[in-house]
Amino acid sequence: MSVRVLALVGSLRAGSHNRQLAEAAVKHAPAGTDVELFEGLADLPFYNEDLDVEGSVPAAAARLREVAGGADAFLLFSPEYNGTMPAVLKNAIDWLSRPFGAGALSGKSVAVVGTAFGQYGGVWAQDDARKAAGIAGATVLADAKLSVPGSVTRFAETHPADDAEVVASLTEVLRQIAEQAAPAAA
Repeated sequence: MSVRVLALVGSLRAGSHNRQLAEAAVKHAPAGTDVELFEGLADLPFYNEDLDVEGSVPAAAARLREVAGGADAFLLFSPEYNGTMPAVLKNAIDWLSRPFGAGALSGKSVAVVGTAFGQYGGVWAQDDARKAAGIAGATVLADAKLSVPGSVTRFAETHPADDAEVVASLTEVLRQIAEQAAPAAA
């Protein structure tokens, strides 16, 4: 049985290097691991407990929760916006953290990776995403990391899926996720 990994990308831009990194994860997922790139984070309303009422949860949030509920693990892709994670990624984590103690992230393996223009590849944002996912109940894989600096120049003419070093590192992160999540997938 394959480990099902749901990829959430914290950038909405069509040409986003983090989206391309997620596409590389889908393309190069190791045997026994299926990566699904979630589409629809742009449609999520900001989390508001007044909207999160059984029977009237917004359709976009219900869809995210349904897809996430079927995942064995998560791979979050975070650029760095003003030194932290993008609001769209934090919002997804907020929706997936509810109901408190039983949200779709609860007890599931999560790794956070990403790329950014700066010299550190977005590590602050990725650390913030790990913190938020952990507080939301996820089992955060602290050692499964990939921060690719200089995205604008590094990926100017090369898609991350064609960068051997990036692919090797991303494949290792996916291997770690699959190893951690395999018992839950069985």
